[in-house]
Amino acid sequence: MPQLMPAIFFGHGNPMNAVLTNGYTEAWRRIGAQTCKPKAILAISAHWYVPGTGVTISTSPRTIHDFGGFPPELFRVRYPASGDPQLARRVQQLLAPLPVTLDKNWGLDHGTWSVLVHAYPKADVPVVQLSINESQPASFHFDIGKKLAPLRAEGILIVGSGNLVHNLHTYAWGRHMPEPYDWAIKFEQEARQMMLASDFKPLIEYEKLGPVSMIESSVRVATRCGNCWRWERSRCRRRPGYSRFG
Repeated sequence: MPQLMPAIFFGHGNPMNAVLTNGYTEAWRRIGAQTCKPKAILAISAHWYVPGTGVTISTSPRTIHDFGGFPPELFRVRYPASGDPQLARRVQQLLAPLPVTLDKNWGLDHGTWSVLVHAYPKADVPVVQLSINESQPASFHFDIGKKLAPLRAEGILIVGSGNLVHNLHTYAWGRHMPEPYDWAIKFEQEARQMMLASDFKPLIEYEKLGPVSMIESSVRVATRCGNCWRWERSRCRRRPGYSRFG
């Protein structure tokens, strides 16, 4: 019987992490090395945020550089992972009767490849992306996550990518900020405690958590993809005691 694959949420941060070596990228590398190699990856990126539900079906998804103002070296990055039409159709099947478009145009945006370039640098695991439906509430995406849970027993690694805290209006552009904002730390700690306690309802209804949650106006993106799956210790490890989203 196949081992249960984890579901992992990556806070991908600055796109430049794709070409840097730091504490974050080293952690992503370790996750890839210490997790059983998946049959394929289903990625839900905060950057495919559209009015509908779609899944990529291309056998050779393109590397999308969906940003501007960064050094040329970042635009030269290519992540040549293959696609997996069979997985795309399996996702469509699991989400029925919800209409799911088999999308031939979208590829792998930086929310996906900036992380996977470290976790699976050989690009030898097929990758399929699932969109986030901007017209639906967080509860809709939580339900999608539950419907996709059987994939974990089929050798599929489910990956969410974005940030729990991601408010560009308050970002210190051009300045070095040695410490994060107090409200960001507070919200992250509260969200972590809720996930560890499997107390998902307040996270799904994050608008009711008070002013801090509304300061972070973009948190809905990470909430929708990061809280779709249960938090539990993965049964698919290579090193005892290693735990993560799963």
